[in-house]
Amino acid sequence: MKNLYITEKPSVAAEFAKALNITGKRQDGFIESEDAIITWCVGHLITMSYPEAYDASLKKWSMNSLPFLPSEFLYEVIPAVKKQFRIVKELLNRKDVGTIYVCTDSGREGEYIYRLVDKAAKVPGTKLKKRVWIDSQTEEEILRGIREAKPLSAYDNLADAAYLRAKEDYLMGINFSRALTLKYGSKVQDALGSPKWSAIAVGRVMTCVLGMVVRREREIRNFVKTPYYRVLAGFTTEGMPFTGEFRAVRGSAYYNSPLLYKENGFSEIAPALKLIRELAGERPEYAGDGSWKAAPSGTDKDELTALVDKLESKTESRNAPLLYNLAELQNDCARIFKISPDETLNIAQELYEKKLVTYPRTDARVLSTSVAKEIAKNIGGLKANPALGGFAAEIMEKQAYRHLSNTRYVNDSQITDHYAIIPTGHGTDQPGSLSDTAKKVYELIARRFLSIFYPPAKYRKAALTLKIGQESFFATFKHLEEEGYLKVAGNAYKEKQEGSDKAPDSRTDNDMAESVIADSRLIQAILRLQKGMRLPVNEINIKEGETKPPKRYTSGTLILAMENAGQLIEDEELRAQIKGSGIGTSATRAEILKKLVKISYLSLNKKTQVITPSFMGELIYEVVNASIKSLLNAELTASWEKGLTYVAEGNITKEEYMEKLEGFVRRMVEGVKALDNSETLSLSFGRVAAQYRKKVF
Repeated sequence: MKNLYITEKPSVAAEFAKALNITGKRQDGFIESEDAIITWCVGHLITMSYPEAYDASLKKWSMNSLPFLPSEFLYEVIPAVKKQFRIVKELLNRKDVGTIYVCTDSGREGEYIYRLVDKAAKVPGTKLKKRVWIDSQTEEEILRGIREAKPLSAYDNLADAAYLRAKEDYLMGINFSRALTLKYGSKVQDALGSPKWSAIAVGRVMTCVLGMVVRREREIRNFVKTPYYRVLAGFTTEGMPFTGEFRAVRGSAYYNSPLLYKENGFSEIAPALKLIRELAGERPEYAGDGSWKAAPSGTDKDELTALVDKLESKTESRNAPLLYNLAELQNDCARIFKISPDETLNIAQELYEKKLVTYPRTDARVLSTSVAKEIAKNIGGLKANPALGGFAAEIMEKQAYRHLSNTRYVNDSQITDHYAIIPTGHGTDQPGSLSDTAKKVYELIARRFLSIFYPPAKYRKAALTLKIGQESFFATFKHLEEEGYLKVAGNAYKEKQEGSDKAPDSRTDNDMAESVIADSRLIQAILRLQKGMRLPVNEINIKEGETKPPKRYTSGTLILAMENAGQLIEDEELRAQIKGSGIGTSATRAEILKKLVKISYLSLNKKTQVITPSFMGELIYEVVNASIKSLLNAELTASWEKGLTYVAEGNITKEEYMEKLEGFVRRMVEGVKALDNSETLSLSFGRVAAQYRKKVF
């Protein structure tokens, strides 16, 4: 009897053939040797049938036929791949095939692809079916996956979740899109001034994402800037200038004053000018324009000085960040290389298929204990890489990987299907077939991986408080003393964390940011100060600022927000602590965003990767907000995804999930039918149109 190996793509089949040393002649759609056959799908071979397959009358959209909730779902072969399906079907049912090794991608969607084929091909249950679950396409990992393959039935819960995900998207898409199009389609068409009819496309995940972007745009649009005025003073120590900022702390004449904007500025310029006069005195050098210059030399008796009131210093360590999962990689690639999440996923998949990195569709940012034990192979393989070989060699020489299992980078409880994305150590000369962008993405992954074996970066931080009269001025300093992991992490990550060598007094308008200084001489001079010393005040001036609106989403930050159930949590340590499923999955988020752009609900600036809603997108938002508002609720959308996870883990049954799903669809559709909100929606459309006219003209 022969073993049959079925993969998801022809390229993957070729890697399995190589690993198994199957050298038989390649046939039309498969490879066969004396004791084994390898065949492949080409992505999905089977899809869910449209409603008209159930009943020809359902081809015509009608409210009377909704909700559409079939008791049994129909599936059909995708026309473009009928030939390959016939080949796969014949092979699966060949009498000389005893064991079927399912080698589709190791995830929910890969499971779904095979299960659909198995059912459509009517493969008898008498055949032994085993599931190969791998994290990379290296020969060692393929052979391990085959050796440790479990019965396919061990993944039945995952298959149930896969089927339910497809049914959920199908039922919500079919029912809600038809109901809203029939109810409001002509109104949207009139608002767009378009003679072309088009359906209103809604879905469990895509509509929620549209809502996130529209709400953010409206926050920005409705934001009212508030001016405020900060008082800054320039000081000198050992001939080096620095800046301090006034804060109305306890003891200040302005403590808890209604004149303040926060504690570090004033709501109006008049009290800021008054403070300067009080501090500087009526000196001829004061220009009355919000600035004051110290008395020129020769008038020492009038020199304005500040008292050193407090000096605090400490050393701070920062560890390398957690490893990449797909969302984190997509965010960094959008930020650094200005490429879309969809392109990042395609590149990561290419790197995976070329055995350069591990499986990319992962939510985990840590490694498993078993992988950590063998990690020297991954590091050692990188020694051949021209850009990274020195770092890998240094790690190997110091055996810095020996205690990896005891670090935060290894945690079995945080891994479901796959661990973080890391280099395999294979093919580190980076084949010439890789594009320049793919090489950069690979290096980004490899640098993040290697950085976890380096010590933390160490900073010297100093906080200085000076007093001019009874008022306090604060200056903070930060200096990188030991690069640690930043040595290998690369400039992209360094700039993200620290800014690009800003001047010592550089800070944001909204906040009292720490100063990051490139010159260690100043911080050493600051550390030599002692309480009670006096420093000359060079100038006092006012810096006008204004509050800033929220930032628009970029394609990368939107992926992160989806990962965290609608919350844009840019701090990676905090993200690591967030538990629960997000909106969509690592495998689907990029495709959802791509679809929203393709149907012109969202606009993507390819140069900046900034995402904004289109006029049509905002109209659709209004329609959903007035009819099935819960589709815009990020937490609710995430809870559906969490429910699928419960099914995959065996905590709830597929029947329980399906009952809730059908109940939700039925209630929402009946609710839309009963609505009489045409006039209210017209007013909403009018407001949106007015905003867009204002933006255009």
